[in-house]
Amino acid sequence: MAQVIMPKMGDAMEEGTLLKWLKNPGDEVAEGDPIAEIETDKVTLEIEAAEDGFLTQTMVNEGDVVPIGTTIAMIGAEDEVGQAPPAEAAAQPAAAPAEEPPAEMAQEPQQAATVPSAQPEAAAISAPPEAPAATPPATNGRGNGQVVERRPGERLRASPLVKRLAAEHGIDLARVAGSGPGGRIIKDDLKDYISGAKPAPQAPAAAPEAAPAAPQPAQTAPAVTAAPKGAPAELSKIKARTGERMSLSKQTIPHYYVTSNVDMTEALAFRAQVNASLGENGVRVSVNDLIVKAAALALREHPQVNRSFENGQLFDHDSIDVNIAIALEGGLIAPFIPHADEKSLGTIARMTKDLGRRAREGGLTPNEYQGGTFTISNLGMFDVAEFIAVINPPQAAILAIGSVTPTPVIQDGEVVVGQVMKITLSADHRVLDGAEVATFLQAVKRYLEHPMLLAVS
Repeated sequence: MAQVIMPKMGDAMEEGTLLKWLKNPGDEVAEGDPIAEIETDKVTLEIEAAEDGFLTQTMVNEGDVVPIGTTIAMIGAEDEVGQAPPAEAAAQPAAAPAEEPPAEMAQEPQQAATVPSAQPEAAAISAPPEAPAATPPATNGRGNGQVVERRPGERLRASPLVKRLAAEHGIDLARVAGSGPGGRIIKDDLKDYISGAKPAPQAPAAAPEAAPAAPQPAQTAPAVTAAPKGAPAELSKIKARTGERMSLSKQTIPHYYVTSNVDMTEALAFRAQVNASLGENGVRVSVNDLIVKAAALALREHPQVNRSFENGQLFDHDSIDVNIAIALEGGLIAPFIPHADEKSLGTIARMTKDLGRRAREGGLTPNEYQGGTFTISNLGMFDVAEFIAVINPPQAAILAIGSVTPTPVIQDGEVVVGQVMKITLSADHRVLDGAEVATFLQAVKRYLEHPMLLAVS
């Protein structure tokens, strides 16, 4: 039998969620047939069969979170359908590689090391001696409706799907025994509680507070207000990953910000003219497409902005690959347009719309969002006047775009109404100084205020 494993879709991926089986045990499969749908911290994609045969066994349930390298199914001959897989393959990582740090952390060990944590020392000073931990009650026959009492702080292993089902049916997962690998709680463990065959375990009621033994002296310090209570919310994988990267960025990169005003009057007229000439089936050019092209051409003139900084060393890039930040329901992703300076406005428009559609549908591949040399983040469509963006490490800069707003401007000595847009570059001071950033923004401004240059460059 051949093993189907949870693939590693990117350097930072450590686990994936098995969303849906597309084939059932006993189904015949051909090489390249999609057999399962998985979710990573960035995208949803399909796992394909690596050879012809029959799906003989599935090893994990829908909704389970599975470490990379874990065997999730077996493919073999028709007479092997339903047979137990080899013991060493049963839901175990297949030849798991040596442990590696996520790519982003590996790229910046020196910077990360400069942010020491005072937590262990503070804990050593303030924490009282620990009492011996109570031995948890026996949990023989875990799963299938068994109730357990977990120690405070003990890790709860359950997929987002299981957590959602528990919340919908008022089930306290902390008291549910898991029958999955490593004690993970799976859907079958909730079946009796959801059906009503067994009462759903609830969190134990808080013990009443004991009355004070003696009146306490009046406190001079103000009373501390308790934090408001609320329902815990599931943090999506993409938000968690973005938060990790942006926290690292702000902690290790010396950001500074430079803003410029761009008169978009001519650019808007040029865009309207281009779109009017396309016909009904043409892909419309957006304001963001003009900005991507202008930024790419400005990067060609100022290659120092197209650098990255890793492990204390500057790197020049041979290509100008522009990332476009796209807001999704679960967070943010930034696929990139490779060699954007060499592409026409029409090509950029088609690629941008295709990337946006597939990002929302979960159809991007890792090589479309893992990379890029410069990022553009545009909130203009949300009526945002201006903002500053956090640099996407290891890049040296990110361009934030605000709304196009009717604004009085001076033209030929007279005050007229112009269409003004604010652009702000967040720059890494280790790589770029103020003059370099200012001249780069001047180049972006020149291309947008003279948009015919975008068509001929």
